[in-house]
Amino acid sequence: MEKLIANPEVCFFDSGIGGINLLYECVRKLPCVDFTYFADNFRVPYGSLALEELRARVDSFFEKINMCNPSAAVIACNTVTAQCIGYLRKKYKFPIVGIQPAVKPAAAMGRCLVLATPSTAQSDALKEITKKYGNDRTEIFACEDLAAYVEENVFDLSEKRVASFLPSVETDTVVLGCTHYVFCKDIIKNFYKCTVFDGIEATADHLCKILGNLDHQTNRAQKIIFSDGDTDKNRCVFNYIMVKNGRLSQQRDI
Repeated sequence: MEKLIANPEVCFFDSGIGGINLLYECVRKLPCVDFTYFADNFRVPYGSLALEELRARVDSFFEKINMCNPSAAVIACNTVTAQCIGYLRKKYKFPIVGIQPAVKPAAAMGRCLVLATPSTAQSDALKEITKKYGNDRTEIFACEDLAAYVEENVFDLSEKRVASFLPSVETDTVVLGCTHYVFCKDIIKNFYKCTVFDGIEATADHLCKILGNLDHQTNRAQKIIFSDGDTDKNRCVFNYIMVKNGRLSQQRDI
């Protein structure tokens, strides 16, 4: 009997539940890939950490990811992408994909508001993206504590409470500069009455491009493993997204 080639493995990292939105999209687009989701829920949020502490925390997880010998890794945290991806790419040999705020398509439509954590808002990476694509019509706003609120209340988000974190400004588009904010996307869209961008699909497409054409499908279901952090919560959030999108889960979690 012909031996089946194993599914490639991709490792995800996020501070908490935010990256599960991106994980879902990648699972949907790459049904022949195995995924392991690393999280640090008990120490979330990352948005206010000093660079030295942030890098130390992230590096401890990437040492574990390195032991998985992944085909690629995905940083599903805007703060970590903005502050650490260059360092990580120099240290580790596997491809590393990072999520970035979708400023380019948003700013092309007019005035653009980027909502981000304090660390992302102050990062050189976001400032460079804004300078390059912002068309001098892009404003960055640091949403203090919104990520922590979402992490703690993901199944019971209050429209009034989310609105309290948002600036009262007029804008043509909004960019979500933190994957946690994707859980509030509809609330934010209703608040500003405009198009909201999140960068999820573009990042998933980038991962697909890096992995290339897959010819190694097996007869078994893909594996989706939740490692570190609050694994029960993360698995529950993933299943919630699956149900919300009308997809029956075919993964096998070991």
